[in-house]
Amino acid sequence: MSQTKQVKQLDRVIIRFAGDSGDGMQLTGDRFTQESAVFGNDLVTLPNFPAEIRAPQGTIPGVSSFQIHFADHDILTAGDRPDVLVAMNPAALKANLGDLPKGATIIVDTHDFSKRNLEKAGYSSNPLDKLGEVDDLLAGFQVQPVDLTGITVAAVTEFGLSRKDAARAKNMFALGLLSWMYGRPTEPTVEFLSKKFAKVPDILGANLAAFKAGWNYGETTETFVVQYEIKPAKMASGTYRNITGNLALSYGLVAAGVRSGLPVFLGSYPITPATDILHELSKHKGFGVTTLQAEDEIAGIGAAIGAAFAGSLGITTTSGPGIALKSESIGLAVMTELPLVIVNVQRGGPSTGLPTKTEQADLLQAMYGRNGEAPVPIVAPQSPGDCFAAAVEAARIAITYRTPVMLLSDGYLANGSEPWAIPDVEDLPLIDPNFATEPNHELVGPDGEVTGKDYWPYLRDADTFARPWAVPGTAGLEHRIGGLEKGEGHGNISYEPANHDKMVRTRAEKIQRIADSLPPLQVDDPSEAAKVLVIGWGSTYGPIGAACRRVRRAGYDVAQVHLRHLNPFPKDLGDILRRYDKVLVPEMNLGQLSKMLRAEYLVDAQGYNHVYGLPLKAAELAEAIGVLVGETEGREVNLGEHGLNLPADHEQNPVEASK
Repeated sequence: MSQTKQVKQLDRVIIRFAGDSGDGMQLTGDRFTQESAVFGNDLVTLPNFPAEIRAPQGTIPGVSSFQIHFADHDILTAGDRPDVLVAMNPAALKANLGDLPKGATIIVDTHDFSKRNLEKAGYSSNPLDKLGEVDDLLAGFQVQPVDLTGITVAAVTEFGLSRKDAARAKNMFALGLLSWMYGRPTEPTVEFLSKKFAKVPDILGANLAAFKAGWNYGETTETFVVQYEIKPAKMASGTYRNITGNLALSYGLVAAGVRSGLPVFLGSYPITPATDILHELSKHKGFGVTTLQAEDEIAGIGAAIGAAFAGSLGITTTSGPGIALKSESIGLAVMTELPLVIVNVQRGGPSTGLPTKTEQADLLQAMYGRNGEAPVPIVAPQSPGDCFAAAVEAARIAITYRTPVMLLSDGYLANGSEPWAIPDVEDLPLIDPNFATEPNHELVGPDGEVTGKDYWPYLRDADTFARPWAVPGTAGLEHRIGGLEKGEGHGNISYEPANHDKMVRTRAEKIQRIADSLPPLQVDDPSEAAKVLVIGWGSTYGPIGAACRRVRRAGYDVAQVHLRHLNPFPKDLGDILRRYDKVLVPEMNLGQLSKMLRAEYLVDAQGYNHVYGLPLKAAELAEAIGVLVGETEGREVNLGEHGLNLPADHEQNPVEASK
C-alpha cells in the first residue's frame, strides 16, 4: 500500500537534466520547459552542449545537460545551483555534483553505474554503494537511485524493440517522473511525441509508454513521497510563447524586412552557435526572405553586401572566428556605406576555442577589428526574447544611417529560452529606406548657369550624415562605389590627403550621430541613494539584475544600468557614471567594456570578470557588489550565505521556502 503523497508549495526550483550526449537530455529539458511554459511559470533555461561532435560514450567530455529555472514570480537567470539533478550515468554525476548545494535531490539511473562506466568517469568505486557510510561522497544530498533504464525497458516490452532501442526511451521516463514531481501538464508532451513519431508507431508507442510509466512511478512508488507545486507567475497581459534567442533574432530580422518594406537577404556559412538563424530564416520565403548557404564566411558576407547594393536588407550571421574572416569585407561595407546587419553569436575563444560555450569577448573585435578607421555601430540584446527587439533596432540603424551594424548575441542567449510576449506588428517602428529616385546634384556651366542634374552618391543628409541609397537600374542614378577612398559628394576615387582626412572624420561623425536617435538610459536605482553603480551589456543582464535584487533585499543600496548600444554610447551615459562613487562592470571577458568606459569617460570602472564558458553566477556577483557597497559606506556588508537567506520573492533558495 503506497503512502499518502504530500504536496509542498515552492516559489521556484532549478532542475538540471544531465547525461551522455546520446541520452536525449536536450529534448527532455526542452519538453519540460514547454510544459512549464504552458503551465504559466516564468522560466529561464541553460542548455549546455559538449563541444565534441561525439565524445566517447560515458566520459565527462561527452556530458550534455539542460538546466531550467521556473518560478511563480519574475526571474532573471537560469539559476546558480540546481536543486534537482537527474544524472543518467556516472560521468553526468561527477561533472555536475560540484554545482549542487547541500540538500539537493539527486536522481540517478543505477543501470549505467557499471564498472566500465565508473572507470570512464574516474570513480574507483561506485558511490551509490557507499550511501550512509563514512566515505559517502554523496553525503548531505537526497539521493534517489532508480533503475530508469530497466523500468523503461520493461514498460515498452509490448512494442517489440531491441533492448538498445527500448533503453533510448529512458529520457521520457525521467521526463514523466519529473513532470509528476512538479505537477507539469502532460498534454503538450503527448501531443509533441504523437506528431514527431507519427510515422513510426512502435517508437511512438514506446516513448508514450515510457513517459506514462515515469509519471505512474512517481504516483505509486514509496520512493517519492512529496509532490511539489509551483504556481503560475503573474505576468502582464498578452499572448506569450517560449522562445530561444536565435529564434527571436530570426523573427526580428523578418519583422525588420516587413517594417522597412525591403526584401531580406542572408548570406551565411554554418557555424556554432549561429547556424540556427540560417535554418530558421530559410523557412520564411513567404516574407520575402532569401537565404544563401555560401561556401565560406567571406563569400557569405560578400553576397550580403551585394544584396545591400541591390536594395535588400543584407544580413550575415556567424560567430567570432567568422567575424575575423569577414573583417575586410566589413571594411568594404563601411567604405561603400551600405546597410548591412552582421550577427555575431559569440562563443568562447580564441581560434576555435569553445564552440558550444558562451562568452562575450568579441566586443573589442566588433569595435576595432578592422584595418583603418572603420567605425561600426554595435547593438547587444540582453535576454533571449530581447534578441527580437535588438534585431529590429540593428536593422533600423543600418538602413537609416547606411552603415554595417554589429549585433552581438552570445551562446547563452542563442540557446537559452524564456517566455516572450508576442508584439503587435503595428507597434513595431516603421523603417524608411528612403531610396534615391532622382538626380540630386546640379551641373553648373562655366558661366554659373545650371545646365542639368546628375547623381552624387556621397551627398549627405544634414541630420544623419547618411548618403543616398539608389537601387541599381534606376534611370539617371548610375554611380560608382567600391573599396577605394571616395571623393566627398561625387564619390569618385580620390587620393587627396585632405579629402581622406575629411571622409574618415565624416564616417566617424555619422556613427556618433546615431546617439541622437537613442532614448535616455533607464537607471534602476529604487532608493536614489546608491553610491555603487553596476553596468553591463548583453547576457549579463540577468545575473546582474538578480545580484542587485539580492543586495537590495538584504537592505543595501545599489544602482543598475544596462547598455544596448555600445557604439555609439548613449549621450547621457557619462553623466550617469559620474553620479556614483564606484562603478562595477561584470563581463564574461577580461574587461573589455570597462576598458572602453575608462577610456571614454575617465571613470575608475572596476571589472568583475569570468571566462568559464558559462553565465555569471548571481550569488557570487552579489558578494562582489556587497564588498563595493561596504567600501563606500564604511561598514561590513553581510549578505548571508551568498545572499540566499533573503525573503521569499526573488532568487531565493526553495529549500528555505518550503520550511
